[in-house]
Amino acid sequence: MTDKATHISALLAPTIASLGVELLGLEYLPSPGGAVLRLYIDVPEAEADSRHVTIEDCESVSREVSAQLDVEDPISGNYTLEVSSPGIDRPLFAPAQFARFAGQQAKVGLKLPQEGRRRLQGAIVSVGDGQVVFEVDGQPFAVAFDNIDKARLVPDWVALGMAPGKPKGGKQAAGKKPGKPSTN
Repeated sequence: MTDKATHISALLAPTIASLGVELLGLEYLPSPGGAVLRLYIDVPEAEADSRHVTIEDCESVSREVSAQLDVEDPISGNYTLEVSSPGIDRPLFAPAQFARFAGQQAKVGLKLPQEGRRRLQGAIVSVGDGQVVFEVDGQPFAVAFDNIDKARLVPDWVALGMAPGKPKGGKQAAGKKPGKPSTN
């Protein structure tokens, strides 16, 4: 996170927590026509099994944060405030968030190239000593947390029931030939 994003995050986190949700992280995207301040909120981890972020949560955070930003004025010029749940392709901002989702696939963009890579995708293996270890192409790939620019979970569409799964045992479905379209 940039210094500006870190400052804004520290400013807003207590207000957001007072509304019964937590600030996962934020994106501050300055541009000449007007910046975008995107906040990602979630229910506390202890409540994650029993409740989810609702549109009402986003609306109340937007109202309170907007009023606070008007008073504190940490952003000069025009900006658009967006408040969002993390969604199915959840962004990851902190080491604890990587640890929480160990074993899941993540897509990561690096600030500086590492071993010839600026991007990687792999399972989160472990977090510690200021680094996150991913399994990339069957090998461990350690990245300093400070070198991670952006990271998001990669949804498992098959496990979510939103994509067809592979047939069990790797066999083709009856009556289907590989590479041949169905004529029915």
